[in-house]
Formats: sequence, C-alpha cells, structure tokens
Amino acid sequence: MPSHLITIEVFRAEDVTVVDGVLQGEPLGFADELVLDDLYALAPQAAMLALDLIAEPAGLRRKTGARNAVHLDCCLTLMAPDGTTHDALVLVEENAGLAVGIYLMALGDIMPDCAYRLVGIARETATRRFAEAAAGSFARGTRITMGDGTMQPVETLSPGDLVLTRDAGKQPLRHVTQATMRATGRFAPVIITQGALHNEADLVLRPDHRIFIYQRSDLLGTGHAEVLIRARQLVDGVTVLRKRGGYVDYFQLVLDDHHIIYAEGIAAESHLVDANTKHAMPAGAKLHRHRPHLDYEVRDSLIDPATAADLLRRASTC
Repeated sequence: MPSHLITIEVFRAEDVTVVDGVLQGEPLGFADELVLDDLYALAPQAAMLALDLIAEPAGLRRKTGARNAVHLDCCLTLMAPDGTTHDALVLVEENAGLAVGIYLMALGDIMPDCAYRLVGIARETATRRFAEAAAGSFARGTRITMGDGTMQPVETLSPGDLVLTRDAGKQPLRHVTQATMRATGRFAPVIITQGALHNEADLVLRPDHRIFIYQRSDLLGTGHAEVLIRARQLVDGVTVLRKRGGYVDYFQLVLDDHHIIYAEGIAAESHLVDANTKHAMPAGAKLHRHRPHLDYEVRDSLIDPATAADLLRRASTC
C-alpha cells in the first residue's frame, strides 16, 4: 500500500518531567533511561503538538523538514494518585542515527495538575498499542446495513456476512475483531446523536473513525463533493459529544479492501488495514491498497468543530 498521512497529538519530552524520584528535574527519555516509581508531571504551559507523519511499510517519518524517521520506543503505564492507570507511548525522532526529538502520545487522560507514577515500561507492546490507537471502530449496538438491506447490530456479524458498500455493492466480511477499552483519552467514544448527520439513531464511534459525506453544496469549502472526516473533528458539545468513563466494546469490520459502508443509515469507513493497524489484526490480514476516497480526508486545520456537523448536515441536503 502506498504511503499515507496520519496526524497524532503528542507532548514534547521537555514538557513531561520527573517531579520526584531518581531522575528528578529530568525530561522524559528513552526506555533505557527511565526509572520505575519516578513521578512525572506535565508542565503547566504544556500544549499538545499535532505531529504529521507519513506512514509507510518501512515505518513512520515526519512529513515536514528533513522527513526524519520516527520510531515507537515503548509503552508506559502511569498511575494517578487515585490508583487509576493510563498508558502512553514514547516516540523518538531520529536523524542520521541521532535522537532529535522525543514525544509522549497519551492514550489515556493525562492532566497537567497531577503527578503520575511510572509503574510499567513495555517495549514489546508499543507497536500493537499504536495500531489500536490508529484504528477506527464501531461501538457495540451500532447497526450495520447488510447486503439484503436489513440493519444488524455490529456484534452479531461474522466473517462471510455480506455488507452493503457504497462503491462495490455487496461485499463479504473477512474479519470481525473486538476489543474492550477504557473510555478515556484516545479511546473515549464520540457520539453522533440521532439526526446530527441524518443518522437514524445515535452513532457511537472511536474518535478517529471516518465518516463519508457527499456534499450537494460545498459549504465546507473543500473544492470537491466527497468528504472524509474523523468523528473527533465533529465534536461540538451539542449534537456530537465525547463520552468519557467506564468501558466500551469496539468492533472492527475488515473487508477485502477499504470500503465505505453504512452505519445507522449513514456512510462510514470499514476498517483500514495498513502498515500500522495490521499489528492489531489477526494473522493473515492483508494490507489494503490505496482507494480514491482516502484523498478526500479533511485536515484539522480546515475545519471548525463548533460548526462542522451543522455545515455538513446542510451540505448533504442542499
């Protein structure tokens, strides 16, 4: 599969420092440098950095500048004062074999006014956890349109079942995978409430799951009718919400290729198997080729979440 662009939100290492412990005063480092039981905290002024990466079969690299390689170093487990744990990934940017940047990608909710104890360092799980974080998923109860036009809950589907696609008619499911996640951080679901995008019922998705919209009028100003937009880009706190707390069951629907299917009556992507997400897939899952609709994804900088859902609802009916 050709390279494609992904954007992740990270903290710079210098904004994540040891406030108590062996390495007190030191910023976040590599797995080999870290010491268990040290307490880490975000700097008060810490701000998320949007890191644009090009994902290739050989790995990740920066989109800008020297296009340095970016490696997944390890997965950290951080414990909050109340005993809850939060995972985070350490990414290292390299140029000519030298580290030129270290970043923390929080998978849970990391707050700036809290000190977190480092209780786990795992190199072997970093790739899988990154794959899980990059995946799009439907929550339990989501109704999927089948090849015969009926709508069935996602948790009842099995390999071989025919689902209706926008671009290729009836297509068989090859894999149906499921994961139960804590509904925090990157795994806290987005709820597109009934009717917000003409959906027949509340649609609950992973934040990075992409919705397909056909604009009859280009109110978004993208220059084309077809739009792919991530659920998190639509959160306005009114018709599109984030639900944090508890646990959520997510399901991934894998077809022979990446397709647009229908969930609660509106178009959404099936699971994309690429160089990153394949690590969370069953053995034998094949990489998907590039599809034209992937070129229509809307970048964060081009959209205002406060108005996006309303604009797209109107654009699809004008």
